[in-house]
Amino acid sequence: MDLSINGQPRPLPEGATEPDMPLLWVLRDVLGMTGTKFGCGVSACGACTVHVDGKAVRSCVMPLSAAVGKSVRTIEALGAPGQPHVLQKAWIAHQVSQCGYCQSGMLMVAAALIEKNSNPSDADIDAAITNICRCGTYPRIREAIKTAARELRGAIPDGKTRPVPAFNAGKAL
Repeated sequence: MDLSINGQPRPLPEGATEPDMPLLWVLRDVLGMTGTKFGCGVSACGACTVHVDGKAVRSCVMPLSAAVGKSVRTIEALGAPGQPHVLQKAWIAHQVSQCGYCQSGMLMVAAALIEKNSNPSDADIDAAITNICRCGTYPRIREAIKTAARELRGAIPDGKTRPVPAFNAGKAL
C-alpha cells in the first residue's frame, strides 16, 4: 500500500499497518514524520492536524484506509529552510509560540483557512481554529493569520496578487 505524502508516493512496509490504524501513527511511527503531534487521540485538541485533499483533518482519528488514494500534506511541507511559509513568518513576527507543542496543527489549520479565504474575519478565524492551545496565544494566532493573509493579498509590482505559497512537496526540512 502507498500513500501520497507531501507530493511523493510513500510505500508502507508490508505488515506495518492495518487499514484502521490512525493516520497519525502511520506518519509518526511507520514513516518517521514526527512534525505532526499526538495531543489527545480523540480529535479534540488539533495537534495532529494535516491536510487531506486540501482539507484540514485530525489525523489521530482518521483511519489509514480513508487516506489511501488521497493527497496528504503535513507540516514538513509547509515552507522550507531559508524560505518559510508566510504563516511561519507571521508566527515568528507575532511571537505566537510559547511551548510550541500545538503549533504544527495550528499552522496546518491556518494554512487551510487562508488558502480558501484570503481575508478572514475574526469570526472566520475563530470558527476555523478549533485547536487547543494550552498557552492561550489565541489573540496572537488571530493576528498572525491576519498578517499572513494581508501579505498574500498584497500587490506585487506587476499589479497581480501573490498566490498562496505552495507546500514544499517532497523536500525534507
